[in-house]
Amino acid sequence: MSVARLRLTGICKRFGATLALKGVDLEVRAGEIHGVIGENGAGKSTLMKILAGVVSPDSGGMELEGEPFCPANPLSARRAGVVMVNQELAIAPHLSVVENIALGAEPGGFLLNHRKARAKARDALTQLGRADIPLDQQAGRLSVAEQQLVEIARALALGCRVLVLDEPTSSLTATDAAALFRRVRALRDQGQSIIYISHFLEEVQELTDRCTVLRDGLTVSTCETVQTNPSELARAMIGRSVDELYVRSARTPGEVILRAVDVKGALRNVSASLELRRGEVLGIAGLVGAGRSEFLRILFGLDELKSGLVDFRNDSRATTPTHRWRSGMGMLSEDRKSEGLALNLSLEENLTLPRLDAWLGPKRLEVETRDWIRRLEVRCAGPHQAAVELSGGNQQKIALGRLLRNECEVLLLDEPTRGVDLGAKQSIYRLIDELAASGKAVIMVSSYLPELLGTCDRIAVMCRGTLGAVRPVGEWDAHGIMLAATGASTA
Repeated sequence: MSVARLRLTGICKRFGATLALKGVDLEVRAGEIHGVIGENGAGKSTLMKILAGVVSPDSGGMELEGEPFCPANPLSARRAGVVMVNQELAIAPHLSVVENIALGAEPGGFLLNHRKARAKARDALTQLGRADIPLDQQAGRLSVAEQQLVEIARALALGCRVLVLDEPTSSLTATDAAALFRRVRALRDQGQSIIYISHFLEEVQELTDRCTVLRDGLTVSTCETVQTNPSELARAMIGRSVDELYVRSARTPGEVILRAVDVKGALRNVSASLELRRGEVLGIAGLVGAGRSEFLRILFGLDELKSGLVDFRNDSRATTPTHRWRSGMGMLSEDRKSEGLALNLSLEENLTLPRLDAWLGPKRLEVETRDWIRRLEVRCAGPHQAAVELSGGNQQKIALGRLLRNECEVLLLDEPTRGVDLGAKQSIYRLIDELAASGKAVIMVSSYLPELLGTCDRIAVMCRGTLGAVRPVGEWDAHGIMLAATGASTA
């Protein structure tokens, strides 16, 4: 049996009236990949912040290699060999790739030793199977997937003993994710310890050696991953069965409400045509960077239409997001942090944006916000709590709630469940189903094929900027979607 490298015992943490951790135990062995899973709000993020030196526990103890471990800040945690790669990107966009990888571990101290830094950066990217990323490229010009790889390369370059990966594949292509998995396994085989956090239980099942489940700030269980399965893990996470994860009511597609004819983008090489009907969920699959998000932005008026026609409710005039919004179209961005919410504002203010409705009066707005919080099952302190204080899943519900409150007839949902736990996913799938059943129309972009196959009525696949034919979901399977996404099939 491997020796425990990291041990956390009875960790408790309170934030005001909220008891985030109620006595969590976690043991990570040398030479293992240890999964940590749980719903948003279960305590994962708080526990990892304590481990990374971002916050201090109120009680409990930590040991690293048998010695007390009490990092005063992230720098001291990194110097001790504990490095965390967060789900939210922490890239300096105006610096080069090599400068980003060297941040926090400059070989020459405060002055960067460029020769050594380049060697370390190249080695780290090579380990990830992406030596082709130019070291002198400005990081902000890379794709989101490549920026995520630079983040992971930075952690590898630091020479960590415990590597914490928080949702590392959320912005990666299948190829990049597979390369990451190979590297993580190689690190484990070299005796390093990896803590792997993911909402994709299939990933946890495939990659980890052991798994710890958190629920409501407590450790529910720790087990050998091979001795369990995703269904049992899901039940432990949320305390109930998830046999009916995808809900599909009887739907009767109606009239065409949105048509895109030979649409081409001015900012990106996007070419697409489709018809969207009332009462249906139309899914768009494809690899990261294929142009799916850009297509939605063109439909909503965020990106310029170079040529072609977008007809929404028999109106094909050149338009803006404000016009679309007032006409009954809403869009949920894949970038919840930067575009989906005003994180510093309250839940009440976020729900009423961009229609503030101040004339309703503060009391009526509060009552209405409380009603939406109840209907969306948002875990929060109340209408006046800042959105930044919520978990990712609850933030996503608020962002969706704004579209529902505006009674949008067409909803463009870009990765609506990215970074969202299983319980929140169930809620979002149920909301999408209710919208379609009530006659609303939904276009959903997703990189997670099971949810497209489980929630959509029809699916089209985008490959290198070109949208393929829209076909009934029954004519697709995961293999066929991947063939079309990679250009191996013209379907």
